[in-house]
Amino acid sequence: PSSADLRWNETVRITGNKASRAHTLTVLFILTCALGYVTLLEETPQDTAYNTKRGIVASILVFLCFGVTQAKDGPFSRPHPAYWRFWLCVSVVYELFLIFILFQTVQDGRQFMKYIDPHLGVPLPERDYGGNCLIYDPGNETDPFHNVWDKLDGFVPAHFFGWYLKTLMIRDWWMCMIISVMFEFLEYSLEHQLPNFSECWWDHWIMDVILCNGLGIYCGMKTLSWLSLKTYKWQGLWNIPTYKGKMKRIVFQFTPYSWVKFEWKPASSLRRWLAVCGIIFVFLLAELNTFYLKFVLWMPPEHYLVLLRLVFFVNVGGVAMREIYDFMDDPKFHKKLGQQAWLVAAITATEFLIVVKYDPYTLTLSLPFYITQCWILGIILVLTWTAWRFFIRDITLRYKEIRRQKQEHKYEKDKCLSNGDGHSSIMDEQNGNKLRERKL
Repeated sequence: PSSADLRWNETVRITGNKASRAHTLTVLFILTCALGYVTLLEETPQDTAYNTKRGIVASILVFLCFGVTQAKDGPFSRPHPAYWRFWLCVSVVYELFLIFILFQTVQDGRQFMKYIDPHLGVPLPERDYGGNCLIYDPGNETDPFHNVWDKLDGFVPAHFFGWYLKTLMIRDWWMCMIISVMFEFLEYSLEHQLPNFSECWWDHWIMDVILCNGLGIYCGMKTLSWLSLKTYKWQGLWNIPTYKGKMKRIVFQFTPYSWVKFEWKPASSLRRWLAVCGIIFVFLLAELNTFYLKFVLWMPPEHYLVLLRLVFFVNVGGVAMREIYDFMDDPKFHKKLGQQAWLVAAITATEFLIVVKYDPYTLTLSLPFYITQCWILGIILVLTWTAWRFFIRDITLRYKEIRRQKQEHKYEKDKCLSNGDGHSSIMDEQNGNKLRERKL
């Protein structure tokens, strides 16, 4: 598009944002008046717990409405900038909730979850996750494949859709596969701390890595390929003559306004390599926090709060990854990291601090010796490759370049001397070098 088209699109976007903010301010004013009207008219109950919960919910609603109208826009504009501002404000609320839980005692923090759901706050029952790992069990005549069918629960589609959405966030096949395989190694390493990490080998590598995760990554990459080839030419809804075209335009409102292909290039520079390693580390830590938070706060795996947390991370994670990529790819234009990326990092760190405070005994259970050796070996290999790629290799290439230039200079000098005009050629070359140095 031409510069005039870009300026016009930006003008339309800014005008639309101002109009949407004005409408949302009106909604905020109406909501505040409605809350005050309800509070004044009805008789306040004498139940302290009920009044506290109602006051907290009303305060959060007012804050969300204010944030949706006044927060800074992120990198995404579809389906609407207010949608992403809403999730930014939800990130702030969730971080404040985590800090509140962090400053409670272990018993009070677990019992506080009863205010959210009365069924919480009770210890989780012991469950056997590993069990019999035979794919074909000849001892069970009625159903020899019962071990396989037992694993095909609701978490199988959750794994698939989870990795499908993660692929849309990361937009790189290699990074997704590295995170998927690394998490399985973490489950192997930490199964002595959390019992639900103890799975059969075929559950780790066949069902998780190949089928659920691998298929989700493959479908995600196919979706990314379609989005990259799609023509992004938008037309107003009321300018479309047919009903079919209008319905298609409504559906496409939930697709990106434009497409940016992520090219992480981790080996291109030390800065990008460290950034990619940091992204992988935060991803793995957030994945581990899912299991450890359920364990220390006594939440069953199928509880709706666990699902809500995953939905939350899907929405904020996509914005955070785009902000990180923009900051890495064009640091001159994006001079600082985006607000959503900082909040995701803070939330992940706070969740980990809660796990450390609520159950330090589990986290300090020592790793088996052979697992410790494997991790030490892996860390040494990564550090060795980093030193070779970004330090030793550069020094070697620089040395070879200097040596090549010296050999070419010596060859030219010998050639000039053999022609009998070496002195004048060398003097001209020296004068030319001095002139270039002065210009520089």
